Amino acid sequence: MFKPQYTITPKLLSNIKRIDVLVAELNKKRLSKLVVAELERRALSLSAHASTSIEGNPLPLTEVKKILKNKPEHLRDSEKEVINYNKALEKLNDLINKNKVKFGLDIILKTQKQVTKELIESFRNGKLRTEPVFVNNPKERKVTYLPPDAKDVKKLMVELIDYIKSNRYKIDPLILAGIFHKQFVIVHAFIDGNGRTARLITKLLLADLGINTFNLFSFENYYNRNVGKYFEQVGVLSNYYDIKDKIDFTGWLEYFTDGIIDELIRVQGELKNKELSPATQLKPHHEKLLNYIRKNGFIADKDYSKLTDRAKPTRNLDFRKLIKMGLIKKQGKGMLTYYELV
Repeated sequence: MFKPQYTITPKLLSNIKRIDVLVAELNKKRLSKLVVAELERRALSLSAHASTSIEGNPLPLTEVKKILKNKPEHLRDSEKEVINYNKALEKLNDLINKNKVKFGLDIILKTQKQVTKELIESFRNGKLRTEPVFVNNPKERKVTYLPPDAKDVKKLMVELIDYIKSNRYKIDPLILAGIFHKQFVIVHAFIDGNGRTARLITKLLLADLGINTFNLFSFENYYNRNVGKYFEQVGVLSNYYDIKDKIDFTGWLEYFTDGIIDELIRVQGELKNKELSPATQLKPHHEKLLNYIRKNGFIADKDYSKLTDRAKPTRNLDFRKLIKMGLIKKQGKGMLTYYELV
């Protein structure tokens, strides 16, 4: 039975409280669809770049953005990694939006299959490993960690998944997600794609447990800024069977929540900048229009004309701006035209 060791330190408790506040502040913001779509695109490309870069992919962020935008036909392996990761992100995000998340071994296998598509042999794609592996320190060219034997992998994965499921209403979701991330890396369930799959499923798990910052969020970016520290915190040394009962998750959980705070602050800063841009900033007359709809259910141009001294052409521009921002929608035609909240 999997029973992780960790301590709720003052730092970890403080981090959890701060994340709750930051998430609540972000959830209060009413953003236009235009702004959200732009930030989502940026977060997706940032995540695809950072998570593959952690594993040694040499492509810079500018190149990653071009690849995701143009989707070239003939791809090098480094480009396939980026495309695969992005597709996995989109698939998981779609499951979250449709409320169809079923956390378990099946979604883990499907995610690994997507991130390693056409990069490893098909018989290893989407399958738990059936052979031994080792973790190497590329700088020292030494084996630093021997993961569990292949015969134990499925049992360990089932135990991890059962632990998460049985404690989802007992343990803070941030702690559960952090424990999953590190233990997944420790088990090293696949021949390839372990890190990318761990980061993707951790994001999915956070969303499934109620912390859904998936669209705008890229904690992979935090790890990528200091890859050495990430590997030091998430990994372990020696032989799994020698250390399995001595692993303490506390330091990792503090680092893990540090990364989420860092990323939430980045997202908050981006949103603040967007709120202040001319294309998305709401003026007092826009607020009057929106408040009228909230109170009365809809607004027509004749109603808006009584709220403001703006000329008809300018009022039309106001309606179009709010439609483009995804805040209102147009109903009816001609003299019967009116507007409702989206």
